[in-house]
Amino acid sequence: QVQLVESGGGLVQAGGSLRLSCAGSGSIRSINVMNWYRQAPGKQRELVATIDSDGGTDYEDSVKGRFTISRDNAKNTAYLQMNSLKPEDTAVYYCNARLVWSMDGREYDYWGQGTQVTVSS
Repeated sequence: QVQLVESGGGLVQAGGSLRLSCAGSGSIRSINVMNWYRQAPGKQRELVATIDSDGGTDYEDSVKGRFTISRDNAKNTAYLQMNSLKPEDTAVYYCNARLVWSMDGREYDYWGQGTQVTVSS
């Protein structure tokens, strides 16, 4: 079994910062890509940031320069440092990982349960 568990969400004032973590556990051989998505009420889930196995990153335009994605391969963990937060960043943030399951060597997509981020104005 594999689990992704997010943590670090909460309530913060506009201009503040939060750091989200996504920890993978279980029969993981390797993680190829780790992503952070978010979904605001009444809106579709959108990709916020991605990091590949070589550390290459990409960001959704509205978060460029404010958010930073990173990973610790030894811990199967990804992070999302969010600075200069805005009320429009309010959403449930989900971690997603494309990983290789050690039991069969195949690649699978896994999702975390989500963590709420609320930015007050």
